[in-house]
Amino acid sequence: MWHPAFDTAVYIRLSREDGDKEESDSVGNQRKLLTQYVSNHGDLVLHDIYIDDGYSGTNFNRPSFQRMIADVEDGKVNCVVVKDLSRFGRDYIDTGRYLERIFPELEVRFISITDGIDSLKQSYDMLLPIKNIFNEQYARDISKKIQTAVKTKQRAGEFIGAFASYGYKKSPANKNKLVIDAYAADVVRRIFSLYIQGYGKQRIAKLLNEEGILCPAEYKKVNGENYHNSNRLESTVYWSYTTINSILRREIYTGNMVQGTKHQRMRSRQKAVAKEDWIIVENTHEAIIDKDTWEKAQLLLSKRTRNLDFHTNRNIFAGFLKCGDCGRAMAKHVWHLADGSKVDTLSCGTYKRHGTRFCTPHTISLKVLEEIVLSDLKVIVQNIRDLQELVRQHDLATSRAKQIDDTEPNKIASELERVKKRKQSVYEDYKDGLISKEEFLSYREEYLKKEVLYTKQMEAASKRLEDQTAEDDFQTPWMRRLLELRDVEKLDREIVVDMVSEILVYENRRIRIRYNFSDELQHLFSQAYHPD
Repeated sequence: MWHPAFDTAVYIRLSREDGDKEESDSVGNQRKLLTQYVSNHGDLVLHDIYIDDGYSGTNFNRPSFQRMIADVEDGKVNCVVVKDLSRFGRDYIDTGRYLERIFPELEVRFISITDGIDSLKQSYDMLLPIKNIFNEQYARDISKKIQTAVKTKQRAGEFIGAFASYGYKKSPANKNKLVIDAYAADVVRRIFSLYIQGYGKQRIAKLLNEEGILCPAEYKKVNGENYHNSNRLESTVYWSYTTINSILRREIYTGNMVQGTKHQRMRSRQKAVAKEDWIIVENTHEAIIDKDTWEKAQLLLSKRTRNLDFHTNRNIFAGFLKCGDCGRAMAKHVWHLADGSKVDTLSCGTYKRHGTRFCTPHTISLKVLEEIVLSDLKVIVQNIRDLQELVRQHDLATSRAKQIDDTEPNKIASELERVKKRKQSVYEDYKDGLISKEEFLSYREEYLKKEVLYTKQMEAASKRLEDQTAEDDFQTPWMRRLLELRDVEKLDREIVVDMVSEILVYENRRIRIRYNFSDELQHLFSQAYHPD
């Protein structure tokens, strides 16, 4: 019986996670088998080859599979050929839905070579659903074994992720060992330093973007990693508040291996694991952030992330106030006056809960406290210019030069030169007929992108190096932030978070303010007035 030619899709799947051992390099073998089958059958015309290399068969969220289905729905393909059912999928429910409902409705012929299935020649084997069940059970069994092996490696402190955290890379000698990526590690250190010195997360992100520093995802792509963050919008190719927040919370930067933070079952989404169940192994790799810096950052994070209802809780100092005598947090209380107005006051939490037997009220109005802190900040701002002059006179600005590695532009220039050489090499390969025109154009586009990015990075690094020696750039970040506040007339939560470390309240409205920059300020005064 004559049949019209079928526009045929050859589908190939290979997963390193579902037990494909002998076929760990079998994409080529599958391609050869399937294309030969198509060429041997005159009624089949090859439309395209769809390959999902490294994707599990337990779900159908695979890029090439979805592209194939789109071509089927568009009428470009009306026949699908696979090596066997397990290549198509191991989820028997969804596999059955495609083979018994979707493909028949779309009049799509399905061929599974080793299973002897051809929907055009005979109806489906009654054992087909059972075969699919066995395929899924096989996948479940393998999944459990793999999870056990992964947990064992994690508890031994071995890195088992596909991509190392920004700041690290996999050791060339041992893929389960992390080593420092010098350039990215410097960026991580800078993020922690800026945060501790008073920069907010959004301001840090803005600064890095202005300087042309690549965000982690783009940096990994430029370095040749096939990286994709499913939680990031494709259009987001810049530093964001979320990225900075994530980096500041990663304990892995202290040299401790942190894994097992998420768990995923077959056909389900990843779910967060409770922190107490994370697998943490100490001192498995070189630290980027020292313990003291880490603890300071975590303390600030715990204060700054306090959930506030700004409609009902107008205490901009929440999380920063403590009783100067007992150390307990100050509690807010609202007094309703006879004229109908309200006054917000603060009292010692111990006194409020347990009375004068354990502590005294330490009462102060919120308005008075705001005035005191604002007045103190203004005094500091008014005197900061005099302090700057003292810093100049005693040549303290030289310490700033150490913050930026003057070899950074040279490092980037070296990478830029390497990319240019690779671009030239690809052109020569094309001229010699070693690669096709399509491959040449693809490679050239990739190297052109890298060239542009490295050029921008080098310009930004050179500018930072120049700026650090400029007259005004001796200022530390907290100095610049203070100068931004010289005309401020009212405190808000952002200013408090950026500037204040702790406020101790004593009786008779006496308070002691510790700023985020107190130690540095004291050091500068000491150096300025006692240089010897």
